[in-house]
Amino acid sequence: MFSLNTVAAVSASETVMARGMLTLDATIIWTFINILLLFLLLKIFLFKPVNKMMDERTKKIQDDIDAAKKAREEAEAMKIEYAATLRSAKDEAQEIVAKAIDKAEDERKAIVTKAEDEAHEIFKNTTKTIEVERKRSVQEAQTQIADLAIAAASKILGENVDDEANRKIVDTFLEEEGADNR
Repeated sequence: MFSLNTVAAVSASETVMARGMLTLDATIIWTFINILLLFLLLKIFLFKPVNKMMDERTKKIQDDIDAAKKAREEAEAMKIEYAATLRSAKDEAQEIVAKAIDKAEDERKAIVTKAEDEAHEIFKNTTKTIEVERKRSVQEAQTQIADLAIAAASKILGENVDDEANRKIVDTFLEEEGADNR
């Protein structure tokens, strides 16, 4: 029908041009109906699907733009969170290092104090030991000197006098002489 009407319209327009005047006849009405029908068919079968496809495409593009914005915002938020976490980790690491340094310094001081105390204790013990040894050596020397003096006196006198009485005399003498020399 479309092609017949189109042919009819073309021949009618040739007839009109040939006559030089436009007349309202059945051909023009059929041409108008064919154009109107063609417009409706194009609208239903071409414009609606094309418009629907364009709307879907526009919606998809807008959804992609929105998703990209959301992804960028999430990435920015993650970047800020990462920076905060990194800053927190650095602060914590510095705090741990500072605590370790303080602890090491405290341990060093404790070790030095303990070593000084031990050295002082060793010095005191050594001083006491030296004093005890000195007194023991003096006592032994006095005993040996007393024994020698008694032995010499016994030989000079030629007789053995009471050892116990002689030892007391010599010890008393040495104590008196030792007290005078100090």
